[in-house]
Amino acid sequence: MEPSEFTMSDLMDATSVILKKGMQVELEVETLAFGGRGVSRKDGYVVFVEGGLPGQTVSARVTRKRKGYAEARVLEVLSHSKDEVEPTCSHFGECGGCRFQNLSYEAQLFHKKQQVAESLQHIGGFATAEVAETLGSPEQLYYRNKMEYSFGRTRWLTTEEIKKDDIGKSRDFALGLHVRGRFDRILDIDKCHLQPELGSEILGFVREFAVAGEFKPYSTFDHRGLWRHLVIRFGHNTGEVLVNIVTAGVKKAELVIDDLATQLTQRFPGLTSIVNNINRKKGQTAIGDEERVLHGPGVIRERIGEREYQVSANSFFQTNTRGAEQLYDTVATFAGLTGGEVVYDLYAGAGTISIHLANQANRVVGFEVVEAAVKDARANCDLNQVENCAFVAGDLKDSLDPDKTGDWGSPDTIIIDPPRAGMHADVVNRVLQLSPAKIVYVSCNPTTFARDANLLCAQAYSLEAVQPVDMFPMTPHIELVSLLTKK
Repeated sequence: MEPSEFTMSDLMDATSVILKKGMQVELEVETLAFGGRGVSRKDGYVVFVEGGLPGQTVSARVTRKRKGYAEARVLEVLSHSKDEVEPTCSHFGECGGCRFQNLSYEAQLFHKKQQVAESLQHIGGFATAEVAETLGSPEQLYYRNKMEYSFGRTRWLTTEEIKKDDIGKSRDFALGLHVRGRFDRILDIDKCHLQPELGSEILGFVREFAVAGEFKPYSTFDHRGLWRHLVIRFGHNTGEVLVNIVTAGVKKAELVIDDLATQLTQRFPGLTSIVNNINRKKGQTAIGDEERVLHGPGVIRERIGEREYQVSANSFFQTNTRGAEQLYDTVATFAGLTGGEVVYDLYAGAGTISIHLANQANRVVGFEVVEAAVKDARANCDLNQVENCAFVAGDLKDSLDPDKTGDWGSPDTIIIDPPRAGMHADVVNRVLQLSPAKIVYVSCNPTTFARDANLLCAQAYSLEAVQPVDMFPMTPHIELVSLLTKK
């Protein structure tokens, strides 16, 4: 929940309250907003509390004041919540990878359901929409099949190091995750509890190699240096592992990277593939302009349900493999296919949902703007011997033109799984023009889903069911599957 999700009756005009920036106040945290901040009220005034958990009483400092709401950060917990637990990770509190290791998993699931319901009510206008209990992830820790670490030239000092006046390791190198709320600072990570333990071992080995060498991490300040990212992908159901070393385009560095690959295979003989993505752009992204395969086939395979998928270094793939099985099974249940339907899968990516549903439909047509993803989707069809799926590359508002879809037939059901920003208004209109009997909408952002559902239901559809699915334990993120039927 963001400030815009509250109605004006929830908020008071700033002129009638005494809160000021820099003020220290005592707050009782009531619930969690979308995005993970605690929600409190001071004299009827909504305060979003960074670091606050429901049930806590905290001393907090006001960091921002706006007309209608304020923001604050916790200075001290005065009384604890009954739902607090001991964090698993030594990096918790400073690392941006996790946010809720100190909140019981049952409470996480409860508040994620509440965030979905509040988004539907405040943004979508669905005052009476029923939201099912959140489906929990089969694994709460070690569930991620992809971890993306960043190199940095200046290591973030932890609170303990500052307190003890002991900086410990060298300050001029870091390999880890971003500091919470700081996209320009890297916290050196020893062990991450979101990935399989092998990932932490690979992380430590690469750090030792890079620190001992002549090349520095890349910096966006002077655009010099070699090391940019370390990406590790795991096949949870196959045991395969891919290591992607992302570097800048530095002359004479290939021999060093090749040496790292050789040493990785010697230390970890079970590695399936090692690749080097070379990113010559100034921006810090973990996708290269060029890829060199240093070991193995350059891809791994992962299995969801009965299907197996090829995953390359830059493929989109659901981050929580076993959670994805629950997600896709929910999609199949809501779609209720009987074998004769034509199904359109919008934002199809590498075709995982399309292929998952293929046995239950007459034909599935996937639409995707990224041509590399379409290539992966077609390869995954071949891998699984699926013959009733077709994939179309192009912008959805053009590809879904009813005058161009005649070759595939009118859709009985449309599956929609857009990025966090949701659907463009033109795509919403295309869906309405195609007029399927059912829409199954998968969303990783309840706020944009509520907006899109409002547009669809204002004209032709009814919101029948909403099922939150937790794909990201210990974080504020929540996925959902919904069913909309033609009125």
